This record gives sequence, structure tokens and C-alpha cells, in this order.
Amino acid sequence: MGRQSVRAFLRDKPVPRETIERILAVAGRSPSGSNVQPWKVWVVQGATRDRVCAALQAEHDAGRASTREFDYYPKEWPDPVYYGRRKACGIGLYSTLGIGKDDKAGMHAQHGRNFQLFDAPVSVIVTMNRGLARGSWMDCGMFIQTFMLAARAHGLETCPQAALAHYQHTLRTCLGIPAGQVILSGIALGYPDRDAVVNTYRTPRIALDEFVTWTE
Repeated sequence: MGRQSVRAFLRDKPVPRETIERILAVAGRSPSGSNVQPWKVWVVQGATRDRVCAALQAEHDAGRASTREFDYYPKEWPDPVYYGRRKACGIGLYSTLGIGKDDKAGMHAQHGRNFQLFDAPVSVIVTMNRGLARGSWMDCGMFIQTFMLAARAHGLETCPQAALAHYQHTLRTCLGIPAGQVILSGIALGYPDRDAVVNTYRTPRIALDEFVTWTE
């Protein structure tokens, strides 16, 4: 219940490698079909982190076209309620920051914070073999969720960042990720900035009766 997508971290407070290893070990216990364990992880920190962030920011500022290899959202929404929730999320976030709907520069700058990892000192890039099927995508989702929950046990917070997959060519060049791996998402990891206004924003959740069907 306490987990949220944190969008402001303490840049100057590093995360010890032993802590990251413990979190990864817990996440590695996530379930997967037939114990395939399809996830691969690239831990990005230090000088490499700064180099990756600079490259991603340059692509974002230049307005390069997306190179994401999969559609995260549908081209046509099957029910307007889903698009409505997505729109409300964006409005809630930007209004918390005082960014109006016509403030294109402000929106661009805030979206660009993704590529600075919201100042998190660590990014965890999650990939999987492109020859695997849809079940493995679900398995990797469980890995990501377990990672984020385990991080909280160490006083850390996270932000899942599918936005990083928009620049898969940049990540491959900087990190040497092979073509056989599909880049699914990044996870910003660090100690949260408790005083940042952006971290006061919490997305609402629908009531149980909106998504649960009971049978007896």
C-alpha cells in the first residue's frame, strides 16, 4: 500500500552494491512459468549512469522518433474508461507541479526528468530474450513488481520507467545490450526526496466492485 512511483530521489546518496544484490536476490525468487526465469538485468550506476542519462537526454531534447520495439498502449482503446484513467493520471501529476495543459515547455522538461532517472543514482534495465512468448512478459512483470516491493524493505523507493524503452538503440549502444534481448523497462532506484512536491502525488485506485466478480 505504501509503494508509489517516486519521481524525485537523493542524487548524492548512493545505494550500496550489497543492498542491490539483496533486492535482486529476492526479485529472482519471483514465479515464472516452468521456472524459465526469463528476466535479465543491467545495473547502471556511477559514470556509466551519467553517460547513459546524457545520451538519453540528448535524444529526448532533439525530439528523436521512438525506437521502442513494442506497443505499451493500444493504438485504439477498447473502452474509453482506460484512456480516461491514463489522462487523469497525467493531469494529476502535472497539476501537482503547477504545469498547465498549454505549458508545452514545462511538460517537455518534466518528461525529460525520466532520462535523468529523477536523480536516482541507480537504474535497473530489465530485458528478456525476444524468442520467448507472452507468458514470459507476465513473468518479467512479476519480477519487476517483486523488485520494487523488496526495495522498500531497505528504505529505498523506485519508479518503473517504460519510457526508457523508447530509446532502445541508445541503451544498446551505451550498455552493450545484445539484439537478442528485448528492452522492457527501466527501474529508477534510490533514496526518496521526501521534501519534493512531485512525491506528494498519489494515483487513486478503483474500488473492488469495479474489478472483482464474486462467485459461490
